[in-house]
Amino acid sequence: MIIATSSSPHTHKQGAANANRVMLDLLLALVPGLAVLTWHFGWGNLVNLVWCCLLAVGLEALIVRLRKRPALFYISDLSAVVTAALLALAIPPYTPWWASLIGIVFAIGIAKHLYGGLGFNPFNPAMVGYVVLLLSFPVQMTQWPMPAALLAEGASNPSLGEAIGLIFGLQPRELLDGITAATPLDLVKQNSSLLLEQLYSQTELFSQGRWAGFGFEWVNLAFLAGGLWLLYRRVFTWHAPVGMLATLIVLSLLFYDSGSSTSTGSPLFHLLSGATMMGAFFIITDPVSGATSRMGRLVFGIGVGLLVFVIRAWGSYPDAVAFAVMLMNFAAPTIDYYTQPRTYGHKKAKKLKVGEHSND
Repeated sequence: MIIATSSSPHTHKQGAANANRVMLDLLLALVPGLAVLTWHFGWGNLVNLVWCCLLAVGLEALIVRLRKRPALFYISDLSAVVTAALLALAIPPYTPWWASLIGIVFAIGIAKHLYGGLGFNPFNPAMVGYVVLLLSFPVQMTQWPMPAALLAEGASNPSLGEAIGLIFGLQPRELLDGITAATPLDLVKQNSSLLLEQLYSQTELFSQGRWAGFGFEWVNLAFLAGGLWLLYRRVFTWHAPVGMLATLIVLSLLFYDSGSSTSTGSPLFHLLSGATMMGAFFIITDPVSGATSRMGRLVFGIGVGLLVFVIRAWGSYPDAVAFAVMLMNFAAPTIDYYTQPRTYGHKKAKKLKVGEHSND
């Protein structure tokens, strides 16, 4: 008799409902971050979110239909919507529509379905899409606007209509020139003459903020609030986020010197700038592309934190969450191999001494 076996995820009566509930929790937890992004940087991320979700759902439906599978079943688990939301919130607010399209194609079509769909993808789909865009279109992917409260008198972030026009090519991109500026991570990366404390006091983005640049720190605090709510809901365990954030704190403490022009920034700066909190609670907690055991998740988080700090401090890119996550996705199977818990009822194998033979 032949017993057919298949890899996860397995479909059962409540499977789709459970996946739908988890994905819905993730989407709800992203709302505070989206709200703060919209408050400080305008309507761009909201427009990107709607656009990316439409693209992701449409592409997912097309692919599963081509694979002769029920489209509604796969769309209803909301995994494509979560991938689209993460990508939309990671890219700059006024990224052109065609760049988002390319990112979604690589995230859904290549990183997810080329490997077999949900449960089979070795890399985080949203981060694959983001890295492709960052490497291919560096100019568009670094056009972050200044927070609305810090714009010059008479200037303002685009309205909803203007945001739609900028994203879909109905407004000249030159409108962004007057409101875009370097992010906090860019400023610290480019700092080669000023002492870090001078940079903080003389740069409006820092002097108007408290810890990591006005606006950006509140975005990270909003994602932190959403992540803590997911922990409360037990969507994931604490191991990966704590491993990543604790590693960032330790390394930034070791290399921090406010009186040096080569300092890499304070612990609070690293925790509340870039995509730190979004990465810690929404990216590395992916149960498919990350490690599976509790010890493995902790090691995975530590590895991501280490790579984020190394790339931020000495690499070519200001932020490094996407690169760090993808590199650790490579290592996840090896981490799982060496951190597997023993099967219940089994004892650790006895080590034999030199010259001793096993009776087994």
